[in-house]
Amino acid sequence: MLDTSARLLRLLSLLQAHREWSGPELADRLGITPRTVRRDVDRLRELGYPVHATPGVGGGYQLGQGARMPPLLLDDEEAVAVAVGLRTAAGQGVEGIGETSVRALAKLEQVLPERLRRRVGALTSFTVPMLRERRIQVDPSVLTELANACRDAELLRFEYRDHGGNVTRRTVEPHRLVCTEYRWYLVAWDQDRDGWRTFRVDRITPTPPHGPRFTPRTPPAEDLAAYVSQGVSTRAYAERATLRLRIPAEEAARLVGPMDGVVEPVDGASCLLRTGATTLEGMVVHVLFLGVDFEVVEPPELVERIRELRDRLSRAVE
Repeated sequence: MLDTSARLLRLLSLLQAHREWSGPELADRLGITPRTVRRDVDRLRELGYPVHATPGVGGGYQLGQGARMPPLLLDDEEAVAVAVGLRTAAGQGVEGIGETSVRALAKLEQVLPERLRRRVGALTSFTVPMLRERRIQVDPSVLTELANACRDAELLRFEYRDHGGNVTRRTVEPHRLVCTEYRWYLVAWDQDRDGWRTFRVDRITPTPPHGPRFTPRTPPAEDLAAYVSQGVSTRAYAERATLRLRIPAEEAARLVGPMDGVVEPVDGASCLLRTGATTLEGMVVHVLFLGVDFEVVEPPELVERIRELRDRLSRAVE
């Protein structure tokens, strides 16, 4: 016979796997008496599990919805299915998956037995997704390693490859992972450069061991998504500009992705777009393709470049 703790876990697993059990059915499955079933149900209730009981011949026990999420007990097939789903979504940078999904993946992979890890790895390695757009591939194991370092406030060491292919070694205090539709970013305090930095996860190669632990700093912004968006769409470029779009901010947000710029509302009919580009000519082309009326707030050099391009286009159609 199972001891009390193991029996309670087994009882909880049965209640999660089936809509309703009768007392005799549970007693038979657990090898105990119906009276012991009632006592075990009472123990689960004391632990905060909402186990409902229906009296009578057709009655039984049913696990209801509680105020908080109870621990889930998954069998092997269920654990593999959940892990594969989370790894696939995380690796493809699916919009809206969020940091919470990566934390869930980190928790699950931390307790997966080695035999299930191999199954999950095989399924994800030999599955080819057909996507509408090209997305930057990210190793889910790297994501979970970074998520664990953020959670545990441990110093993180890695090699970082920049846009030009140059590799540097970094020691950082990781704070949060931020995802867009196409890329994952790590926001961290770079100890060697004494400042906050944003790193593309697909360019990170962890170099354990990590640690020791550190005291988390005040983050660089309350809205980290906006902070990263501004960094990758504006601060990362040599040429920066602010434009006033003649459309509401809600409409502009559907046209301007987080990689393209940051939209700030002005009034009900217009908004500001802060963006960046490698050249002013490229910035003009990008804004024109938005298909909306706009005016340049800054810099004045952009106005001159628009005039030059206007004259060139006029000559081309004459």
